[in-house]
Amino acid sequence: MGEHAIMSLACILLAAMACQWIAWRVKLPAIIFLLPVGIVAGPVMQWLQPDQLFGDLLFPFVSLAVAVILFEGSLTLKFQDIPGLAQVIRNLITFGVLITWMVVAIATRVLLGFSWEVSFLFGALMVVTGPTVIMPMLRTVRPKENVANILQWEGILIDPIGAILAVLVFEFIVAGGADDGFLAGSIVFGKILLIGVLFGIAGGFCFGFLLKKYWIPQYLHNIAALAFVCIIFAVSNLLEAESGLLSVTVMGIWLANMKSLKLEDILDFKETLSILLVSILFILLAARLNLSAFIDLGWPAVGIFIIIQLLARPLSVHLCALGSKLTVAERHLLSWIAPRGIIAAAISALFAIKLESIGYAQASQMVPLTFFVIIGTVLLQSVTARPIAKALKVAEPDPKGFLIIGVNIVTQTIAKELMNNGFRTLLTDQDWSSVTKAKLKGLYAYWGNPVSEHAERHLNLTGIGHLLAMSSHIELNALAAQYFRLEFGPKFIYSIRNHQPQNGKAEEKSSFKYGGRILFDETISYEDLEKRLIDGAEMKTTLLTEEFSYDDYLERQGEARLMLFAIDPNENIYVFTPTPDFLPKANWKIMGMS
Repeated sequence: MGEHAIMSLACILLAAMACQWIAWRVKLPAIIFLLPVGIVAGPVMQWLQPDQLFGDLLFPFVSLAVAVILFEGSLTLKFQDIPGLAQVIRNLITFGVLITWMVVAIATRVLLGFSWEVSFLFGALMVVTGPTVIMPMLRTVRPKENVANILQWEGILIDPIGAILAVLVFEFIVAGGADDGFLAGSIVFGKILLIGVLFGIAGGFCFGFLLKKYWIPQYLHNIAALAFVCIIFAVSNLLEAESGLLSVTVMGIWLANMKSLKLEDILDFKETLSILLVSILFILLAARLNLSAFIDLGWPAVGIFIIIQLLARPLSVHLCALGSKLTVAERHLLSWIAPRGIIAAAISALFAIKLESIGYAQASQMVPLTFFVIIGTVLLQSVTARPIAKALKVAEPDPKGFLIIGVNIVTQTIAKELMNNGFRTLLTDQDWSSVTKAKLKGLYAYWGNPVSEHAERHLNLTGIGHLLAMSSHIELNALAAQYFRLEFGPKFIYSIRNHQPQNGKAEEKSSFKYGGRILFDETISYEDLEKRLIDGAEMKTTLLTEEFSYDDYLERQGEARLMLFAIDPNENIYVFTPTPDFLPKANWKIMGMS
């Protein structure tokens, strides 16, 4: 029996990794692959039976896993980000949440006959989208930048907000069921709310204080964060049942908004852990599904899905976009994209177990209904969003922008000239001072490791199709080139030399297998470009004409010339390499340094 359990756990981890890898390769949400694996392994083939495998530990494991996922999501919710967001984003995470909640709750009550309590809980679950499903979809759809930004920030912010709403609704249901009478239930609900908020603030304050005082060594930060989340969750639930989820969410929000507290390492660890837990939970929860439950839901479930897709989301978006600069086409695309993800699945399964135990028989139907909506929204929107974006003319054309590794005098100069010619650029660096200076110059820059899990979820690559590895660190350039080679393709990955080329074994030892194509000229290094700029060289864009040909340009520039980019009349951009596969002609533009 022990060997069977070990084998089952090992297979779950292997399947989870495989699904995540396939999703990464095809640029689709991992849910699309995790759910079928769980359904096949569980109700279809009967290979995986989570209730027997975990026994009484299933409910605690799901609870702790959801707590960690909610904590990780709440760490991204910073109050300072909200005032700076566009009006439509603020409306979506406030009024939009209420609109979706009410519409879905009423539809569930009318079409499926659920009790008002369960209907409002299901409605709260359906307001959550989340970055785990939004970001892969954006890379496939490639909408225009303003639409992509709205969807990205909505997904990040609405994750913890929707989770808090669902937790509060559930806790009010539990409070009301604890004793007859609305007053007694409201008192219990107040206790849950009070304990959840107080313990969340206390946990966040204490852990943040320990970090600020450097009383926890760096290598224990991640373990300490996980331990704090678990203990706050456990103690809150011990004092008042079901207050733990609210506590860890508040704790994450408190930490995210503490001043002078660096959480990047903890956030990266939590994101890695969350990916693991998300994958395991989807497989386990899908394996517990009863296929006949889908059939029993019948056409009313299809009606719920249609209302969510064609009424709740469009109504929310169009009302929230009133007075904004969004075009009608952009509003239509925003109305179409809102896939549901792991938070809805995990919390529905978690709450259903508890609600059934206190007499809500309909709660068991909430799980297959939630999975039905998740599968429906992810599949439908993944397949149709790109054609719809093209038809509405709000899809980006072929990605022509540049992801530039490294923020320095060279990359900032190049990025500025590219932007002046209408090409999107995104600089990345781990040096906060350099990133801040770039932003003050009006450049878009990401602070962090470009190959981290955090970058995977938050780096907006919409409209970007080239990689320029131009950091002063040769190892980072090589790592970035290898990491993004499937994202952009080897043809569009370029690396700058960090030193003058030399013959012999020294040169061979410093070259990398997937380092990308050599940028600009074979004899040019990063140090050469930096020295040119320091000595007063400038980036200029020159238009070629019938009277002023490419040969004339080369002759005028002389030996000091350095061509970097070429732009054809169709606004396609080409990068100069030691062996360029293009020949600039009349009406082309040459971006060079002289």
